[in-house]
Amino acid sequence: MPRTIWSGAISFGLVTVPIRVVSATEDHSIHFHQYHLADQGRIRYRKVCELEDREVPEDEIGKGYELTKTQVIPVTDEDLSSLPLPTAKAIEIDGFVPLESVDPLRISDGYYLQPAGQVAAKPYQLLVKALGRSAKVAVAKYAWSGRERLGLLRVKGDVLVLHAMRWPDEIRDPAELLPPPVRVSDQEVEGALALMDTMTVDELEGPEFHDRYTEAVAEIIEAKREEKPLPKAPEPEQPARVLDLMAALQESVTKAKAARGEDAGSAEVHELPAAKKKTSAKKQPARKTATKEKTTAKKTLGRRPRSA
Repeated sequence: MPRTIWSGAISFGLVTVPIRVVSATEDHSIHFHQYHLADQGRIRYRKVCELEDREVPEDEIGKGYELTKTQVIPVTDEDLSSLPLPTAKAIEIDGFVPLESVDPLRISDGYYLQPAGQVAAKPYQLLVKALGRSAKVAVAKYAWSGRERLGLLRVKGDVLVLHAMRWPDEIRDPAELLPPPVRVSDQEVEGALALMDTMTVDELEGPEFHDRYTEAVAEIIEAKREEKPLPKAPEPEQPARVLDLMAALQESVTKAKAARGEDAGSAEVHELPAAKKKTSAKKQPARKTATKEKTTAKKTLGRRPRSA
């Protein structure tokens, strides 16, 4: 059982749900220590008092706010636990919104909320069932680690999950990162959609969704332990310069189908709308072709997007 990070309650109107918070994720990556190259002695960071020039034990260390260079205002854990905020002791639900209305950039770490004892079982299940039936998520406020935070409550199976969220003013404006204006044709968009359809998966599971970096680091450590040659790195593929975007999309569809064991021959040029137009252009006079392309473009532009 993972350790409890925080204990408190969910406040839902006049309903209170006592809960314990545990981490919903685990870190399986390989961690390194720093050491002295000459003799392999560990390099450690010690907490040293600048005035006494000595290492200070944990029980002599506290928090404080530096008001000036010579004045520090000490702040204890007891001070923070008695903050005049309702969120200091509870996760306060402020409202409910559709999940798709939440920008994924604002969603951070996830935590499981465990009912704290038998008294919490019924209100906990009430909130689980209500959230599940509404197809919405709850937006809440809570105070951890010296600051008030925004959170998102949702249901995973029969368990409540809390996601930490960033405040709106913590998200940077991406306007300055926009590329210069370019024209992307409807045919190129259709080609990209064809590639997306080929690469669509039912769930994020399977051999393609695992941490290959950690495996590679483990292989290096094992090879060094046994004093064997290090595994050779594969030659990186040089990205080709894209001169014909439609040709690149068609080739990508073929490669994606081949990687999934599908018949690569089925991804021929006639599947993509742009290729159809090129074929018809050879059979018809230039004027009729132009008319047909304009009509097709109007139909394509008038079509509702797939996400609608």
